[in-house]
Amino acid sequence: MNKYLGTFLNLITPGRRFKLDEANLKMIIDQAQSQGLIHETEQEMLHSVIQLGDTLVRELMVPRTEMVWVEADKTLRQALSLSLRSGYSRIPVIGENLDEIKGFAYVKDLAKRVHDHHGAETSEEVSQHMRPAVFVPEIKVAAELLKEMQRGQIHMAIVVDEYGGTAGLITIEDIIEEIVGEIGDEYDEDEKQFEWLSENKVRVRASMHIEDLIKELNTEIEIENFEGVDTIGGAMAKVLGRVPIPGSHFMFGVWKVTAERPIGRRRRISSMIVERSEDESENEL
Repeated sequence: MNKYLGTFLNLITPGRRFKLDEANLKMIIDQAQSQGLIHETEQEMLHSVIQLGDTLVRELMVPRTEMVWVEADKTLRQALSLSLRSGYSRIPVIGENLDEIKGFAYVKDLAKRVHDHHGAETSEEVSQHMRPAVFVPEIKVAAELLKEMQRGQIHMAIVVDEYGGTAGLITIEDIIEEIVGEIGDEYDEDEKQFEWLSENKVRVRASMHIEDLIKELNTEIEIENFEGVDTIGGAMAKVLGRVPIPGSHFMFGVWKVTAERPIGRRRRISSMIVERSEDESENEL
């Protein structure tokens, strides 16, 4: 590696010697881009690779408030349903709470079991087919973790804080994405903040502010019930006590709000359907 790096440096800065610290490496990369030796996208990627050496796992992890998980005593059918709705192929398995991670449920393991033994779908629990969980401290350097995950063929790890509690989770894709950047979705740019679909039905962005939604719906709702959150997506998460997935719903006054569309690799809910409902029983989640 040093041989090739030395050749590269001689091409763009002949006769000069550099101390290979972060600042000089970035300067060399910038010079290479300005001289046409590398493209701008390659320049950005190389900068990201250098910065990864100073990036901690906690900066890249999915925080515990955004984790999708399944209880150990759920049936294989329930776990598979959760996977299909959320879009995740690997899901943490918990015990009494999120600080008790028992392992990981792999969809391919559960699907194979159900395929081979149809009765297992409702008679067997997730805990019988989970894989061991890997735990990493939140202050670990991301570049080091990437090497360990590649060596051990580890795709996902639980991130723990200094007290041993669950801080979040991280995947090998989270680290790689820090280098290559997140892939956008052209649909997101065209998606409207608020769009009436019929007289009593509207599509809204999950990021729409609660007060703005109330104003658009021309309704009265006690926003004190949603203290601590600003958006309609945040309100749903607070009511449910977990991350919304497609099909999740709650009552917003006389309006039923249903999570509709997930986007990105992390499958965050992008849009929601809000429709008037006079059925009081639907207030039960």
